[in-house]
Amino acid sequence: MNNLQDVSALASQSIPRFTTLQHAWTTLFRCLERARTRRLLGRLDAQQLSDLGISHADRLNELDKPFWR
Repeated sequence: MNNLQDVSALASQSIPRFTTLQHAWTTLFRCLERARTRRLLGRLDAQQLSDLGISHADRLNELDKPFWR
């Protein structure tokens, strides 16, 4: 019986790695989505911005932000 390995300790260690990896993928996806939507915002003309209720200054402010924020 002394030669048996306790596998419960190994199983509990893999859970934080999975959640950390999942968090990293989620964060990456959100950053890429922000970059994509900001590129689309940059393509809108004055009429489209007006329809959305976004001022030109608001658009410039949003476009100046880095993709991770």
